[in-house]
Amino acid sequence: MKKLIAAASFTAILVASCTPKASTPVAPTGSAVSTAEQLAQGKTIFENSCKRCHGLPDPTAYTSVQWVGIMNSMAPKAKLTDEQHQWVYDYVVSVKK
Repeated sequence: MKKLIAAASFTAILVASCTPKASTPVAPTGSAVSTAEQLAQGKTIFENSCKRCHGLPDPTAYTSVQWVGIMNSMAPKAKLTDEQHQWVYDYVVSVKK
């Protein structure tokens, strides 16, 4: 009986771990191009909000796709508005150009 319960538990965990995640990272929405003022705001927000909890990551260390995931996970923790989220994303991606 214990083996049956263990096998059922293992199967349930395996099935649960193989299902797709509920949310997939998406790029911040908004205007396609931020203004110079918005990029400056993004830089300020990036520097002030991110370093409250950890060291500042190098914007050039990640691709724009990687930044989507990073921003989607960190923006809620930093309590950024959608607009601020967009500005910070546009700033970190613009550093590479």
